[in-house]
Amino acid sequence: MWSRGHQLPMSDFLLNVEPRFPTVVPVRDFDPGRDAARIDVAIKTKGVDEQTVIDILTRRSYEQRREIAFEYERIAKKELVVALKGALSGSLETLMLGLMKSTVQYDASELKASMKGLGTDEEALIELVCSRNNEELAEIKRVYKDMFKKDLEKDIAGDTSGDFAKLLLALVQTKRDDPSNVVDYEKIDDDARSLYEAGVKRKGTDVTTWITIMSKRSVPHLQKVFERYKSYSPYDMKESIRKEVKGDLEKSFLTLVECFENRQLYFANRLFEAMKTKSAKEKVVTRIMVSRCEVDLMRIRTEFKRQHKRSLYQTIAEHTKGDYQKALLSLCGGDD
Repeated sequence: MWSRGHQLPMSDFLLNVEPRFPTVVPVRDFDPGRDAARIDVAIKTKGVDEQTVIDILTRRSYEQRREIAFEYERIAKKELVVALKGALSGSLETLMLGLMKSTVQYDASELKASMKGLGTDEEALIELVCSRNNEELAEIKRVYKDMFKKDLEKDIAGDTSGDFAKLLLALVQTKRDDPSNVVDYEKIDDDARSLYEAGVKRKGTDVTTWITIMSKRSVPHLQKVFERYKSYSPYDMKESIRKEVKGDLEKSFLTLVECFENRQLYFANRLFEAMKTKSAKEKVVTRIMVSRCEVDLMRIRTEFKRQHKRSLYQTIAEHTKGDYQKALLSLCGGDD
């Protein structure tokens, strides 16, 4: 008998869905009532039994967490989110509340938070917009509108300016071509030459051309464009970006190129950078671990080990502490 291995159903190919490599998957023999009762006891315990809360919520899929929340409300007569807020604090609280949202709700709420109040968290905004693919962005926009009764485009336009705003808005408009089975060598060559002529070849940069190509072409096409680009330019695409633009625009273009080339490596490097210093940049670590644990964290782990010669698990163990660390290690799903 042939084993099918990890083949994707044909419908996934047609839908252009990326295969998933989660570290958090639905648990078997799932009993939401039992989980809810255990959490209820853990929260009511004097001093709160965080370990039980972590064990349950980090090892259930979002759909399962939702069922637990439903059962919890029935037993405890209050919402699980409210109970968690009362029982937990700090980074652990932030992480657990993040897990109570679906991946797309979480992305939408992180985007909202990055633009809230005075000053924008550009780093978060860039990561969230430039690393998500077309399908994810389309879904995020829909959920953002549902959750906040506002258009994501309008919020971004109100919070950013100049070419940085133009690039983010072009991405959020999700006009990117779908990948095609036909390789158009002429268009690859045209785009590579256009990128070169709009940047390195001239004085000043024609940013509009760069934005158009990078926000509208399919990812496989762009990968070939960047390869071809090297035959025109003395610098590769990333070096050219560093030479031509600065600030948030530079970070955004670099994030795009890194994600087109290898999205999981981009996240692995973000995690590595966030844990380089003695105390980890917890906001970044939490956001990536929560937003990717049911998407592709398994592959991010692989890229992390390949690139940095040590496992994500060991790195988290070294740079974080306490219950927060336990929760992250659980989401990580094991050592490599």
